[in-house]
Amino acid sequence: MADDDERTLIAGVAQTNTVLGDLDANLDDHLRLVDQARGAGCDCLLFPEMSLTGHSAGGRALDLALARDDPRIDRLVRASGPMRTTVGLIEEGPAAQFYNSAVTVADGRVVHVHRKVNLATYGLLDDGKHFAPGRYVETFPIGRHWRAATLICNDLWNPMLVGLAALHGATILLAPVSSAREAVGADFDNPGGWETACRYSAMVYGMPILFANRVGREGDLRFWGGSRIVDPFGHTIEGAGEAEGLTLARLDFGAVRRARLQLPTVRDSNLDLLVRETTRLQRILGVPDAVRRDWSWDPGA
Repeated sequence: MADDDERTLIAGVAQTNTVLGDLDANLDDHLRLVDQARGAGCDCLLFPEMSLTGHSAGGRALDLALARDDPRIDRLVRASGPMRTTVGLIEEGPAAQFYNSAVTVADGRVVHVHRKVNLATYGLLDDGKHFAPGRYVETFPIGRHWRAATLICNDLWNPMLVGLAALHGATILLAPVSSAREAVGADFDNPGGWETACRYSAMVYGMPILFANRVGREGDLRFWGGSRIVDPFGHTIEGAGEAEGLTLARLDFGAVRRARLQLPTVRDSNLDLLVRETTRLQRILGVPDAVRRDWSWDPGA
């Protein structure tokens, strides 16, 4: 960590122009940015979604998927040293299942893997055609005070997953995305939508957000960059334009403490109510249509 008391975190986002399907070229680019980030004293570095493979690589999963013990991941492990480095890739898990995953390495090993939970299947997005969905939202430590959760792109459009990450103890959220202007539809402002989502999530849950998007083109898709680091009050403290490169910011855990004291969303989350109501909803919606009650009129159901 940057400071002896481990309250200060030097965070980085790497904005890349990934070459579709070229693992070796992309890995070389990653290693260059990892070296640059370590030289700047970075503690936690985030790359975009699918940063090693390219956005549209799902159809080539058989050729591009990596297991956790792949030598290319080992090269990232050795290059990262104590820095937490999170990269996007196609992961081949047990039983020949393929996932859109974000893998975090540090201290000589893989320390965390998040598998995308909300697979995008709308607009020009077809995650669900190629990948199995993840099933968990978990966290991992960065020093003594900081604890990180990773949510990939469409995961952040489910506010319940962001809240779940905070309830699991996250004090910083890693958000690797692969966002193109045309991905959803002409009526949807992707850059503006992501700015709102990041500000809202950071402010409501009192946790900084590292948002890493890519640049460049794949076919008809234009990736707009805009990577940023948002503080726990919802303010962007460092941001990138549409060029490749590294963005760094110093985060203070004291700001998280102040934000969560002033706006105690995490403290006031009623976990018992959430468990009760989601369980009740699951039970009701799981009943076949032929016998389902009009539960909206029965608050005691």
